[in-house]
Order: sequence, then C-alpha cells, then structure tokens
Amino acid sequence: MLNLNVSNHISPSLGSYARSQIISVLSTGIVVGRLEIKDSTGVLEFGDPAESKSTRHSASILVVNHDFWTRIYLAHDLGFAEAYMAADFHTPDLKQIFQVWLDNRKTLSPLSTMFDRVRYIISSLSNRLFGQTLSKSVENVVISYDCSNVFFKAFLSEDMMYSCALWTEEEGGIRGDLENGSLPGQLEAAQTRKIQHLLNKSRVRSGDRLLEVGTGWGALSIAAGKAGCTVDTLTLSVEQKKMADERILAAGLQDRVKVHLMDYRNLPPDFEHAFDGFIACEMFEAVGLKHHAEFFKMMDWALKRDRAAAVITATSQPEFRYSEYQATDYGRRYQWPNTFLPSATSFLETVQRSTQGRFVVDSVEDHGPHYPRTLREWGRRLEASWNSDLIDAVLKDQPTLKEGDNVNIFKRKWQYMYAYAEAGFARAYTSAYCWTLVRPEYVAALCD
Repeated sequence: MLNLNVSNHISPSLGSYARSQIISVLSTGIVVGRLEIKDSTGVLEFGDPAESKSTRHSASILVVNHDFWTRIYLAHDLGFAEAYMAADFHTPDLKQIFQVWLDNRKTLSPLSTMFDRVRYIISSLSNRLFGQTLSKSVENVVISYDCSNVFFKAFLSEDMMYSCALWTEEEGGIRGDLENGSLPGQLEAAQTRKIQHLLNKSRVRSGDRLLEVGTGWGALSIAAGKAGCTVDTLTLSVEQKKMADERILAAGLQDRVKVHLMDYRNLPPDFEHAFDGFIACEMFEAVGLKHHAEFFKMMDWALKRDRAAAVITATSQPEFRYSEYQATDYGRRYQWPNTFLPSATSFLETVQRSTQGRFVVDSVEDHGPHYPRTLREWGRRLEASWNSDLIDAVLKDQPTLKEGDNVNIFKRKWQYMYAYAEAGFARAYTSAYCWTLVRPEYVAALCD
C-alpha cells in the first residue's frame, strides 16, 4: 500500500551528503522564526534563538532515522511528508514546522534540488496535459474515498459531510475551539449550516429538481429531498453509493433522491435542461484543468435555460501563486490524486468562455478561514476514535494495511493532512471558494 522504505535502495553516503546540503540551506534560509533539529550527532539550531520567546513561530524536530535527510534532498516537500508518514522524525507540533516554512519559503527555495525540480517538471506537465480521464477518475476515487466508510465515520460529523464547515458565533466562530474548547455537536451544527447555505444559494424550492455532482455520503441530497426537491446525485465511489443509498432509504426518500454510479461526462439524454439547480461541493478539484470547459458545458446542458442556478465549491489557489502547471505534491500523491486547484478568477474566466455568457456571477465567497477549525475538529475526532475496534475495521476493509507498519503510516498520513491543510488555509496560502452562477435576469428576490 505505502512503500516508504529508502534504506534498501540508497547508499549511506548519499544520506550524509544530503544532510550537509540541507543544513547549509537551513543555516542561511531560516531568517524568520526558529527551527531546532536533534539527530544522532547533536542539536542544530537555525534562526534567531531569541525569537522562540517572541510571537514568531518556533519548531523542533527529533530525527530518528537517517532516511529523513535523503527523503528531503530527493523530493523536498513530498520527501518531508513521506518522512513524517514513515516516522523518520518526531515533532511536538507539526503545524509549527509548516509555519516556519511558510515564513521562509523564498529563502528556503534552494532545498529544491535538481532531482526534485525534474520530478516537479515531469509531474506538472503530466497533470496539465493528460488530466483526469474517465479511467483515472474511477481509480482516483477508489484511492481517495473507498478506503473505509467506518474510517470516515470516525472523524466526520454525523451527517458525513467531508467539506469545509461554516462556523458562526453560535459555535464561538472560526477560533472558538482554540479559545473556548470544542463542544459536542458543534461540528454537526456547522456542517448543517453549510448544507443549508449551499441549498439557499442554489435557490431550489420544494418541487424543484436538483443535480448534484459528488454525492459524498448523501448528506446534501438527503437535506434537499427533505425540503421537497427531487434529486439526482452522481458519484464514482461504490462505497459512498452503498452508504448513501442506505441513508436515503432510512430517511424514506428513495422515491425522491436517486444516487447514480456515473461520471458527469456520461449523463443520460433526458437530463438535458431538466434541472432547476446544480451543486458540486468540493469535487471540482478532481475535474482537472483539461476538462474544466467540458464540465461547465455539461452544467449548461443540464440546467434549465431560464431561472436556474449553479453552486460550486472548491479548494483553490490564490492568484499570487496560481499556475496551470501544478506538480504532484503530498496532497496529489497520497490524498487526492491528479487534482487541479483553480483560482477564483481562472474559474470564472473558463465559465464565460465555455458557456458564452449563458451564466452571470451571483456571488463569490471565500470559505477558506472556516477550514482550519474544520480540520482541527476532524483531527481531534480521529485521535479520540483511534482504538483497536477502529483499527480492526480499517484492516478488514483494507487488508494490505496489515503489512509491516502500514496501519500506523495510514494514520500518520491523515494526521499530516490535517496539519498541512490547516496551515495553508490559515495563512491564505490556499483558499476555498464558493461560486454561485445564475441564468441571466434571474433575480434572487423581487425588489420593485
């Protein structure tokens, strides 16, 4: 499942060389904050020691396997992620390491070696030119979502929403968990608010027909069905469809909500101009740049020609670092293969080119500040749920995790994701936008 062993393939001399090169870069590259690294030779300190008592970020690393240095030298940030998953090092606060890197990312750029730059170029070209084919989409869904329904239940809210929640002062706001602690039911309340917000933005009412691309475990489609809508929802995940069907049946909505094991590129002819509303919640990342225009044309084809609305949310890149060439990193290698993150403006430009003015922009919202708390809540829940019963259930669903240390690597992969994504969203290095598009002259409410 996860082959992270480099010791059997790399000579010890490369490890020593990698260590010396990395230390050289860190010595001049940490100019803001502080980093302490302990390994078998002693303690190394980088940055200003005085800043450990200031408001600047301070991080520490205990290296327990010499492979740590080799991984970073050969694969930079991806190598660091793999070193964490392989337990080559320990740290009391993984997020602090990301904070120090974000503070110093320009001066630490020499950490990217020739090996890493070649990998970067090849993977970014591959992602740009080939994108998400139908076969790749199915394979990637299996990797991302079919690992174990029991595992996802261990950290998600009761409704199984795997997307950014929306927090208000009722839960203490986006920092409420840090200032007042996390209370039972708060994640559920914030996710219910997110679902209702998306339904409100789509303007669907009782009797309307909604097309959802990306079922998840059925939370949004069930809520729409309860509101009186007829829903067709698409997924490529066999495991998600199975659970969504069970939950729809339990809610008595089987005549109103239908889950299709289907790609958006294979919609049946009777879907043409049949829908009042369209929602895609955090699945657009998996479409791939090559297929963005095709996706928007499908949306245009499926929605009614008049008085219809579309709501799409997605993790995105801010304009200052947006590129059409996005290389394989930790997220694309281990969590969401081949994903492509749009920027707020690139998204809208492609909509207009693809649909030739048949949609107007109703609103663009940045939900990014709400994501760090969502990720912290997921992390706490997984930690609280990680016991022998959960491990047995995960191993039953994924027998390959029984090999070696794979089950612990699997857990650390998710712990890494929570901290990695939290730091990115908290610093606006990564965004999460919600775009609402409507047919021309479709006013939200009477105003005269």
